[in-house]
Amino acid sequence: MARAADDPAAGTIARVYASFETALRESPKDVVARVATISGPVRESFDFAAMVRLAVGAKWKSFTPEQQAALTETFGRYFTATYATRLAQAAGGKFTVKPQSDARGPNRVVQTEVANKDGDTSQIDFLLGPDNRVQDVYLNGNVSEVASLRGSFAEPLKAGGADTLLTFMRDRTTGMLAAKPAP
Repeated sequence: MARAADDPAAGTIARVYASFETALRESPKDVVARVATISGPVRESFDFAAMVRLAVGAKWKSFTPEQQAALTETFGRYFTATYATRLAQAAGGKFTVKPQSDARGPNRVVQTEVANKDGDTSQIDFLLGPDNRVQDVYLNGNVSEVASLRGSFAEPLKAGGADTLLTFMRDRTTGMLAAKPAP
């Protein structure tokens, strides 16, 4: 991964993946411990404000600045807990970052591959803005994390706007963190 550091966008993802590897090595079965390990690198590397704004869509503009701030903060915790939970699928596997990102207008795409312990692989691509912070994640090149979140957020937003979405994300985060470590 040393060459990834030469490309700032690839370096961002290499640091995130390094935290994932550390979390799996130190706490392979404990989601709360994995959250603690990855939260700093994920917070530094992901543009939670842009991601939640895009996932909420047009309703974002109708929310007060206080609601937007609360949604952004809560989204960061929700997103980090989601990734800490998903890491269990990669336990014993390998994270590979392509050392050179690709330009997409003012943005960059960093291609990666994640292999599980059985050698099954998934292509994971990261879209980074000009500030080298992640704005979206694509599974197998075309399944957008933000679009998926938009689908998950649609019902809570329709049911009660920002407050119901906050409750939805907080409840999901609490549920992920309450999961008992596997024996």
